[in-house]
Amino acid sequence: MARTWLHLTSSFLIVCCVIGFLISTVVAENHQRPPTVLPLSLSSRNHSLHRHVDNLRRRLFQSKLSGSTLNARLRLYDDLLSNGYHTARLRIGSPPQEFALIVDTGSTVTYVPCSSCSHCGNHQDSRFQPEMSSTYQPVKCNPSCNCDDEQKQCTYHRRYAEMSSSSGVLGEDLVSFGNESELMPQRAVFGCENVETGDLYNQRADGIMGLGRGRLSIMDQLVDKGVIGDSFSLCYGGMDVDGGAMVLGKIAPPPDMVFSHSDPFRSPYYNIEMKEIHVAGKRLELPDGAFDGRHGTVLDSGTTYAYFRRDAFAAFRDAILSAVHFLKRIPGPDPNYNDICFTGAGRDVSQLPKIFPQVEMVFNNGKKLLLSPENYLFRHSKASGAYCLGIFPNSESTTLLGGIVVRNTLVTYDRSNDRIGFLNTNCSELRRRVQFSGAPAPTPLVSPSKDTKMEIPSVLSPSGSPSNVLPGSFHVGFITFDMSISTTDSNFKSILKELTELISEELEVDNSQIRLLNVTSQEKDYLVRWGIFPAEPANYISNTIARSIILRLRDHRIQLPERFGNYKLMEWNAEPQRKLTSWQHRFLIMLVGSVTTLILSLSAIGIWLVHRQRQQTAYEPVGASIPERYLQPLQS
Repeated sequence: MARTWLHLTSSFLIVCCVIGFLISTVVAENHQRPPTVLPLSLSSRNHSLHRHVDNLRRRLFQSKLSGSTLNARLRLYDDLLSNGYHTARLRIGSPPQEFALIVDTGSTVTYVPCSSCSHCGNHQDSRFQPEMSSTYQPVKCNPSCNCDDEQKQCTYHRRYAEMSSSSGVLGEDLVSFGNESELMPQRAVFGCENVETGDLYNQRADGIMGLGRGRLSIMDQLVDKGVIGDSFSLCYGGMDVDGGAMVLGKIAPPPDMVFSHSDPFRSPYYNIEMKEIHVAGKRLELPDGAFDGRHGTVLDSGTTYAYFRRDAFAAFRDAILSAVHFLKRIPGPDPNYNDICFTGAGRDVSQLPKIFPQVEMVFNNGKKLLLSPENYLFRHSKASGAYCLGIFPNSESTTLLGGIVVRNTLVTYDRSNDRIGFLNTNCSELRRRVQFSGAPAPTPLVSPSKDTKMEIPSVLSPSGSPSNVLPGSFHVGFITFDMSISTTDSNFKSILKELTELISEELEVDNSQIRLLNVTSQEKDYLVRWGIFPAEPANYISNTIARSIILRLRDHRIQLPERFGNYKLMEWNAEPQRKLTSWQHRFLIMLVGSVTTLILSLSAIGIWLVHRQRQQTAYEPVGASIPERYLQPLQS
């Protein structure tokens, strides 16, 4: 009996080894190919994954959109210099509740004050009442978002460069764009504010319309639904002219529009490739890359003025001062700022090009954008016929172009082709040519500050909108990245759990998706490899989430407390999800069937052998007499 079971066990182990080898071969064929390793450097812009993702994303948008894609056309209100922003009227809910929202390309979430807000200012319109909308639904707590204290609803938190902030819960409702818009109401995720601070608390506008790149952006949500093309356009009125026009969706670019490449992997913000600036036909003497700092040259409609790095600002200022040396310098309207102001130019804006020099922005492709005086000056609010320079020094290397630079300029953010177009035009005439609703323009309430309203990526930034999944063969299976850490902590492994939680917050993924893959050390220097895997039950990372993670890794935006010592992101790689070929799939099915049959057969044989052995064995009752032939004589 023992020998029989030994044979059966040996046979079974041999079969399992063969099966395991075959399965591991198939799995290795599909999951262990060498990954594409990419350097974690801001200068590496043309790597293969970037091109691959871009091409697939373009095909996705083209496959979703028909030839008669609709647009959402909205009128813009407010004066850029009096208010510091432009607003659009957005309607949320059923029946619709209307709000004036700041048009902000530097923000990635749309939010309005909620009726339950504990710290919100007095704004233009009433607060949003979720209970009054028959179509409102809270975004329930899930692994891909931060949740409230009761773990019931997703939350959001946004901070801005001028130190204001907004936080609240996420909801989903119908969003409509006015009676004159071609686009029908669409369901979208938005923020319902519970707390706002800083300038957001004091401003007249109700909230923010986030047009930036991100899962909560109104643009990304509409594009993901396939209802508009992946493009939008803004046109701000000129000096002394409020309002303008906005179109969400594709428009045919005018023949004279000049374009600059915009790299979505370079920065989370909309950037252009500005190479030079010419003042009065002369190039500013600046080193190469003067406008190619951390995020490059960024367009931000939520910022009023423009900000150059210090040497570029000094060169621009000196060139303007030299060109208008005959004008008298006067103090600025606000004593808190050292504004550069001139008097003696007259109140007629149309005459300013005869006094102030022409400025040209030159892109890397050689194209030029002409800036008239109203694109770099603002009117002095306390002196007639006086103007001030609307360009300021930036403490960082990023060049930031606010709304003043694009007044009377049609700007098209062609996201599907990674480019931004510019056309000098009369935005007031453009607005009148398009049929907009006649809602009254709001009156100014507060004076703007010179601070920017560009969203700071926050560790509390959530995700609540549906993921954007690329069709076809490209699905990101997992992402890995290496981190070099130098620390004086003698018990480094004890802090790895906390480090995992911090990284998950920085990358906006659930803790369960972050896995520690490997740790090597040399004295106090550690090289740690992390893996980012799909959230259950998905077997791949959606393209939108993967793109967001890659942007944060490429831009070195993982911020850790100082107690973790010095750290540096080394490199990352993204491994596409590998699907089995048809023959591999059939082979695995046959293999599993064969294994199942073999196991059942071996089990049946074992049961039969046991039963047969029991029948052949004679058992004597306890206490039965033993035949004499079995008795052995005792050895004395």
